[in-house]
Amino acid sequence: MKKIQMVDLISQYEKIKPQVQYSINNILDNAQFINGPDVHSFKDELGTYLEAKHVIPCANGTDALQIAMMALGLKPGDEVITPSYTYIATTEVMGLLRLKPVFVDCEKDTFNISPKAIEAAITARTKAIVPVHLYGQSCDMEAIMKIAEKYDLKVIEDNAQAIGSDYTFSDGTVKKTGTIGDVGCTSFFPSKNLGCYGDGGAMCTDDDDIAEKLAMVANHGQSKRYYHDVVGCNSRLDTIQAAVLRIKLRELDNYIYARRSAADYYDAAFANVPGLTTPKRVENSKHVFHQYTLQLDDGIDRDALVAYLGDREIPAMIYYPVPAHKQKMFATLETSSGSLENTDWLTTRVFSLPMHTELEYDQLEYICSSVKEFILG
Repeated sequence: MKKIQMVDLISQYEKIKPQVQYSINNILDNAQFINGPDVHSFKDELGTYLEAKHVIPCANGTDALQIAMMALGLKPGDEVITPSYTYIATTEVMGLLRLKPVFVDCEKDTFNISPKAIEAAITARTKAIVPVHLYGQSCDMEAIMKIAEKYDLKVIEDNAQAIGSDYTFSDGTVKKTGTIGDVGCTSFFPSKNLGCYGDGGAMCTDDDDIAEKLAMVANHGQSKRYYHDVVGCNSRLDTIQAAVLRIKLRELDNYIYARRSAADYYDAAFANVPGLTTPKRVENSKHVFHQYTLQLDDGIDRDALVAYLGDREIPAMIYYPVPAHKQKMFATLETSSGSLENTDWLTTRVFSLPMHTELEYDQLEYICSSVKEFILG
């Protein structure tokens, strides 16, 4: 049995190695390192895949969120509603821009932001909502978009963990996550479902005016060279990373299939294990399983389980053990709105098992039997 990795990028790379090497060598030979042809091709190809009118590549997913907030005209003091149960990148950009994050609770079964909690947190100073499609499953975007329309709020989707996921509206309309709100933001960090071999990110929108502003902000605030209309930043996707992403985008649906197959195995193995709750799959959302995250009942010692798996050379992760509303960086702000009971509970009771495109049957069998041995004795 191969050594089990939380994410096995080496085995994935071996399958596309010739194409990657050819593309990178071509870039090196032509010295088109910045804004080369692969960047423009990737932008068009990702737009086609997502069915998004505009894709604006940038340097990383955190930049994508910051640029989106700048392009939408959010000002210091504006309130932005977002989940506390998420990676800190979602909210640290609000601090950089002197916006006020308003943290609300998530749904206990899906881990995603609660629409009811969103509506309860809206004030006269609320300007935007940032839902996070956590672990690879869409938030309840139909409910969120109705709230946004009712209160005239902008919606910025944090799609860093769910690229390729489909969301189905009640009328049968199907859209990819990241294409539903005003702007969708994603990350191409290497471990993501669509990851490059460094940092990278992108934004997408169907709005022509927003697209123009996003592109300007990402390029020093200029639409014409040396003419800077707004304060911007320097956030570009390197040509080499774009070339890697073009190759992997063609494989993305296969990668998603492999992840869902591994999740199916986990689900079946853990279906009747007491004290263990498998991830809920919402009927109108195609879960792409960036992570496979389980919940443990209070009677099971999570740290002891993770240590037990570690002794058996099985990696397991506890993501977001400190929710954003309890981070020191926000200690001086009154950021929470209402109870965050689910968030606080989940941060103490969840853990994630290896999830990637290269998991093999014997690895899955060993992982599952080890978890069950600890719980069942």
